[in-house]
Amino acid sequence: MSSQLMKETKYLKFYYGKSDSGKTVVVKIVSINPAVGWLGEVKWFSRWRQYAFFPYEGTVWNRECMADVTGVIDRLMEDRRLVRSGVAVEVERGNT
Repeated sequence: MSSQLMKETKYLKFYYGKSDSGKTVVVKIVSINPAVGWLGEVKWFSRWRQYAFFPYEGTVWNRECMADVTGVIDRLMEDRRLVRSGVAVEVERGNT
């Protein structure tokens, strides 16, 4: 999966890419601190019909980082709603 920087916050970077099937978005989450590395991902969870957060084992999250993740999920769900309603959505890159 190739990915592009979608969003950067105080502690996190979010990288946008496509699932293996190409049908849904996968957002990989990495720490700003290179020594920490990858922390988790946001991807489509079909049983719930929504995007969900999948933290990697052994990671610890504070409320500010969780709020950042929630913001990404909210944006993905809104983009999906707009696309399904027939409105074209261009995914912006960079800080949004």
